[in-house]
Amino acid sequence: MTILLSDERVRAVPVVESGEPLVRLPRSLSPGGALVRAGLADRLMAADLQLPRGVRLRVVEGFRPVEQQRAIIASYAAQVRAHHPGIDQAELTRLTSRFVSPIDVAPHVAGAAVDLTLVDVCGEELDLGTAIDATPEDSDGRCYFAADGIGADARAHRELLAAVLAGQGLVNYPTEWWHWSFGDRYWALVTGARHALCGPLAASVAA
Repeated sequence: MTILLSDERVRAVPVVESGEPLVRLPRSLSPGGALVRAGLADRLMAADLQLPRGVRLRVVEGFRPVEQQRAIIASYAAQVRAHHPGIDQAELTRLTSRFVSPIDVAPHVAGAAVDLTLVDVCGEELDLGTAIDATPEDSDGRCYFAADGIGADARAHRELLAAVLAGQGLVNYPTEWWHWSFGDRYWALVTGARHALCGPLAASVAA
């Protein structure tokens, strides 16, 4: 069964803050200049080098300020509530965490996660089955990494993404094929690490 970010087992993981700074990814890897922890940046650049000729990683988001995380939670929670009239608060929190994490355990807020895809030599995105940030409702669940109902090319591209990123120690959030992290609480729980390396960061850190 998929462990979601709202699971108390994630929150129970202690954080021993590494103090690694946020760094800006090179434009060749992230045209928008996403910020991530330095150790994650190194792993992403190493993973990019492992891809076949003509294929590159494309990082579209890294560090996310708390205010932005809070806004995404509110927006998606409203969508979930509309799809599930009468839902109680506990179930709303659980379902919302399929797509956006509670702030205190959020990998993006810790600078420890990226949303990314694969592109060709022309910078065009490869087929990975859904768009980045497709919700479970909008994609009929095809946003899940192991979802059925995606084509052979999309499956192969997801497996390629997993091979190079897992090879650098990153873990995937199974409800979002595009979300990968290193050093956060979810990563620690999945890998069996004794503690997380990265806790939430204030927006001023990225200034």
